[in-house]
Amino acid sequence: MKTKISLLFYLKKPKNYQKGPVPIYLRITVESRRAEFTTGRECEPSRWNAVAGRVTGAKEAVKSVNAYLGNLEQQLLDAQAALVRDNALITAETIKNKFLGIGPKQRFLMAVIADHNERMNALVGQEYAIGTFKRYKVLERHTVVFLKHNYNTTDIDISRIDFAFIADYEFYLRSVRKMGNNAVVKHMKMFRKIVNICLGNGWMNLDPYLNFKGKF
Repeated sequence: MKTKISLLFYLKKPKNYQKGPVPIYLRITVESRRAEFTTGRECEPSRWNAVAGRVTGAKEAVKSVNAYLGNLEQQLLDAQAALVRDNALITAETIKNKFLGIGPKQRFLMAVIADHNERMNALVGQEYAIGTFKRYKVLERHTVVFLKHNYNTTDIDISRIDFAFIADYEFYLRSVRKMGNNAVVKHMKMFRKIVNICLGNGWMNLDPYLNFKGKF
């Protein structure tokens, strides 16, 4: 179902306003939720057409402002279309952020694993056995080699970890690394802990293990 988006240009008078030009704002509304930002343009209240969301007049300066607002409107619609193509969440805030070039911080898989292992190492003897830590170091080594083997890279954005990634990783362990079934399942359980860290922090939207089955 197509998400309905409403765009509204309006004047936002500052506190204690008396007279003079007023900033023109753009409000994005998606399913009753709003996000707004200034367009960087101003207008005298007497020359503002609230219904059209444009400045009235025939002067070149007026035409320039209206053309700018029209272009801004199209850019917001393009931002929405880009989110749709990416199967991203469509909200007033995400459309605004897409337009402004504001995005979530990229998180990379090997960096997450390395951070996990550093924290685990600091707690060896208190919360973890040395053997457990060593197994996660093996996980770290196998994962980076898998990335090189399947993706020709040494790291990957965690947003690319999906069911296919998990299935390919398991197949790699069985076919290339020649691991036994129990070793593969244990390895994939450790990798699931890394995925759970990402899910718990809100860095991933969907659980790639949702339909994955690994049995001893």
